[in-house]
Amino acid sequence: MSRATQSELRLAGRMARLGTETAFEVLVRARALEAKGRDIIHLEIGEPDFDTPRNVIEAGVDALHKGWTHYGPSAGLPALREAIAEDAGRRRGVKIDASEVVVVPGGKPIIFFTMLAFIEEGDEVIYPDPGFPIYESMVHFLGARAVPIKLRESMDFALDVKELASLITDRTKLIIINSPHNPTGGVLQERDIRQIAAAIGERDIMVLSDEIYSRLVFEGRHFSIMAVEGFRDRTIMLDGFSKTYAMTGWRMGYGIMRPDLATHMARLMTNSNSCTASFTQVAGVEAVRGDQSSVDKMCQEFIRRRDLVVAALNKIPGFSCRMPHGAFYVFPNITKTGWTSKKLADALLEEASVACLAGTAFGSFGEGYLRFSVANSLENLQKALKRVAEWAKKNVA
Repeated sequence: MSRATQSELRLAGRMARLGTETAFEVLVRARALEAKGRDIIHLEIGEPDFDTPRNVIEAGVDALHKGWTHYGPSAGLPALREAIAEDAGRRRGVKIDASEVVVVPGGKPIIFFTMLAFIEEGDEVIYPDPGFPIYESMVHFLGARAVPIKLRESMDFALDVKELASLITDRTKLIIINSPHNPTGGVLQERDIRQIAAAIGERDIMVLSDEIYSRLVFEGRHFSIMAVEGFRDRTIMLDGFSKTYAMTGWRMGYGIMRPDLATHMARLMTNSNSCTASFTQVAGVEAVRGDQSSVDKMCQEFIRRRDLVVAALNKIPGFSCRMPHGAFYVFPNITKTGWTSKKLADALLEEASVACLAGTAFGSFGEGYLRFSVANSLENLQKALKRVAEWAKKNVA
């Protein structure tokens, strides 16, 4: 009998266009070094270092005991959709109905589904660079043209509205905005959002507004383009539970959009995930409607850490860092070190035992920067900063 030979793996060509999220790759490398006995300080991964609030955990456990372990509606449990509509609407000053809410396992499916629903080959998508890498990855995956808009440090990493207007063409199908912003910590003010809306005007262009860090604004208040007249029906708003309630492992996000689009999004859920886990959604109701003090405490702690990290980075040779106004990242400029972003990030991991991300992990315009997450204890942040400073004294002219 002849032996079966392994067949050639013939993937679809689009798989070669699919990118990744470097944070998880760096995490794997850091864990490998830890396995060899190295003491690595993790400033690479984008998740709160706090525990999920106890009342939320208890609600999830109670839901399991009460049998919330079966399929639910693809768009989400009615109770959670209603709770989200009420909470998100109140915070943004707009009226939202439960029929406009689609609950998904994490925030990324809203990005994925939005692209699948609207983008065809040859379409153009404008997105921030540096920015969350999945934006660009999905555009390429679908055979569309990725059109980056550069976020400049000189503008506090806000969009240049004139440049945005110049990038819009007849083929522009989608514009992505993100505030508070990953990786820079920049926050778009109400005037910025209104100027962006004015630049788009009456064009038939959808806006994906990634507001996953909306509860982590350190100064001022969050403002959504959903609140701008004429943009309610043209906006898909992304938010979720991971960052706000330290529920990254619970995998629960949501999108808010016009009801007819929500129906199509739910159909994409049916065809991909069936539904989001029922017991996590029950816990989500408690998260939204229960005690919010944990969110406020976490935000205040991130401010304290941000202030410490920015002050320390500005004392390190070759580093300079603007003050971020939201999320839990700092994005120092390292051009004066003479090192490229990737080489410097690699050196800090290998030689200083500090895991961080190169700015280029977030797009080509991220060259000259690093991203440090402040989602670690003050003790570890101080230790990491001391290591970076000591490394810089030896390696930066």
